[in-house]
Amino acid sequence: MTRRKPEQIVKLLYKADEELAKGKSVEDFCREEQISPATYYRWQRKYGGLQADDAKRLKALEVENAKLKRLLAEAVLANDAIREFLEKKG
Repeated sequence: MTRRKPEQIVKLLYKADEELAKGKSVEDFCREEQISPATYYRWQRKYGGLQADDAKRLKALEVENAKLKRLLAEAVLANDAIREFLEKKG
């Protein structure tokens, strides 16, 4: 199974809106697209109402946020190590 990009998910959600407006059930749509209804609802909650460019930007911000969190964790560990070293020394 391949991961779908955020812009693909947004397009799929727009397609789902069209199909659901025509009377198709969520379960039938999900079966055709080979996704679970839980995945559909999770995507709807996360990407519903976004444009493809917005979804792409959201994904980029999530990646940047993860990188910043990792850098912060490394800095905290380094500070703790320095603090521990200074306590032993002094």
